[in-house]
Amino acid sequence: MTAMLPPHPSLRASSAPPAEKFGDFLWPAAVTLVLHGAILTLLLGHWSPGEPVVANEKLLKTQWVTIHAAPQPEPAPLSIPRVEPPPPQAPAPTPSPAPVVERPAEPPKPTIDQGAIARQRAREAEQRELARAQEQRRMAEQRRQEQVEQEQQQLLAAQAAAQAAQAAEAQRQRAAEERRRAEAARLTQYQPISKKPPAYPKRALDQRKEGDCTVEYTVTAQGTVHNPVVVEGGCDDPVFARPSLSSARSFRYKPRMVDGVAVAVPGVRNTFRFRLEQ
Repeated sequence: MTAMLPPHPSLRASSAPPAEKFGDFLWPAAVTLVLHGAILTLLLGHWSPGEPVVANEKLLKTQWVTIHAAPQPEPAPLSIPRVEPPPPQAPAPTPSPAPVVERPAEPPKPTIDQGAIARQRAREAEQRELARAQEQRRMAEQRRQEQVEQEQQQLLAAQAAAQAAQAAEAQRQRAAEERRRAEAARLTQYQPISKKPPAYPKRALDQRKEGDCTVEYTVTAQGTVHNPVVVEGGCDDPVFARPSLSSARSFRYKPRMVDGVAVAVPGVRNTFRFRLEQ
């Protein structure tokens, strides 16, 4: 009887892990032991290599048969990887217990008086309305005061303008009065006694020319004319200058009297007008 043995575990891939190699080794050994036990049982129970047993003989002969199994190679020593122990870890610090804070006892909540709050709000609203009314009255009074002041300023400005106009009119009237008085004094103090008209120039008469010529001179204390000259630009045509100067020299005046003394009057002007009779 030949027993087929499974392949040796060394024939398997050497890359198997140690646990698989150890299992491959135990499985053939267990099969071998089972086969040996079965053969031994058969031998002990039925099979004998000696002579046939005589029926009359009731002798039991036992013979030990040793079956040598094929030599098997010694299993390779198991390679168990060495497991490095984990490095010691520092013990975690024990957290210090949190300090116990004693909370003060909460004061009792005050009782809210809704009626008092409503009355307080009503008083505040009344005060606001009163303040608003007072502010409106103050603004109205301020606007009225500003309007009165503006009207007063306008009235004062109109009065000032009227006074200025009156003053200007009075000044104008005084100046006119002074001019009238000066003219009257001038006429009364050196009134002309005789004024001989100038002779019409023959050349101007032939040419039918007309024009004016203003002469300035001084009336002496004796009433005569001194240093008559033609005012610059005073003659329309030079032809009228000579007869005008000649006529001015013939003028006679009543002398001007100051405190009973006759005085000369400079800057007296007279304009001669030459006109042709139509």
